[in-house]
Amino acid sequence: MSNMNLLQAINNALDIAMDKDSNVVCFGEDVGHFGGVFRATSHLQDKYGKSRCFNTPLTEQGIIGFANGLASGGHKPVAEIQFADYIFPAFDQIVNEAAKFRYRSGDQFSVGGLTIRTPYGGGIHGGLYHSQSPEAYFTGTPGLKVVVPRNPYQAKGLLLASIRDDNPVIFFEPKRLYRASTGEVPEEDYEIELGKAEVVQEGTDITVLGWGAQMEVLEKAVEMAAKDGISCELIDLRTLLPWDVDTVVASVKKTGRLLISHEAPKTGGFAGEIATEIQQRCFLHLESPIERVTGLDTPFPLAHDKEYMPDHLKNYEAIKRSVNF
Repeated sequence: MSNMNLLQAINNALDIAMDKDSNVVCFGEDVGHFGGVFRATSHLQDKYGKSRCFNTPLTEQGIIGFANGLASGGHKPVAEIQFADYIFPAFDQIVNEAAKFRYRSGDQFSVGGLTIRTPYGGGIHGGLYHSQSPEAYFTGTPGLKVVVPRNPYQAKGLLLASIRDDNPVIFFEPKRLYRASTGEVPEEDYEIELGKAEVVQEGTDITVLGWGAQMEVLEKAVEMAAKDGISCELIDLRTLLPWDVDTVVASVKKTGRLLISHEAPKTGGFAGEIATEIQQRCFLHLESPIERVTGLDTPFPLAHDKEYMPDHLKNYEAIKRSVNF
């Protein structure tokens, strides 16, 4: 075991993947000798050469178009989009090409080896162009997988599983946590199964659900609620597409209540999809309306970064509201 921060865990996962499979290549804006804007790919070019870790032009559409071509030829590209806010020029290549490639060809061709890494989220005073959480845009796209880790241990195992998965995966990395804290991470190769949520803490009064950087916020809210005698079951969804319906249903049938929290705006956010599915499957078990604690329906405001964030206090209030309904 080693003590790693989130960036080091991601770098370690890429190192292992490239070492074990010569078809794995990583590229993006400044990822070569520079190691990317956050240094996630540091030293990989030194170790594996410029043919397997290299810079691209500043064109997101081109990066993913190139990645699709490489993946269709049998490579396993790990393409970096420098910030999730800038993934939108590549939107067509992702949702119209990568997601449909296997189906369009009747399974003769595939870009299943493609992984797209991108940092997402606020809390770093990045303003409206470096703080967005666009995961929900991709959850309506059959053919993709969408994965969001919460800590270094999860990041390494989920990234290795994503690179080796036979489907194109978008891997959203919570940039606020890149260097925020460290955790124990095995040095060896390991994978965490995609599509499976994790029950982080068991409880009986309310199910509290989130993913990525929001899990740290929810842990604080759950601790505050515990002092009021409220027993929270905390779940990290980890994979949004496909999401683990069964684990959440089992939890809500036990607790009778559900709070979903994410940084993205409320309207069109993935919490709405979860709430609808759980309401349908657990209607007679619910003791209160499903709560959504999210970002605001505005562009991400630089001057009001803290006000925008769905922090532990907003979630704590929602937990109390639900339990006291």
